[in-house]
Amino acid sequence: MSYRLTNQKAMRREFWVSFSELNRKRVVDMGGRKTFVCDTRVTWVDWIDYLQRNGEISEALASRATLK
Repeated sequence: MSYRLTNQKAMRREFWVSFSELNRKRVVDMGGRKTFVCDTRVTWVDWIDYLQRNGEISEALASRATLK
């Protein structure tokens, strides 16, 4: 099967173009790690789920994709 997006770099690029209004600011979580704000993380996860369900990315890519 051929997928439209095949790597995380391309996914991140498209995500930020598609959702340019989201906050790119990273905050420190309770564990001391830098992470994106909640709205950005939730949108990322929902978008990944959408892509996988519509056959635009593989299930394997959906399970390992991170926003960084």
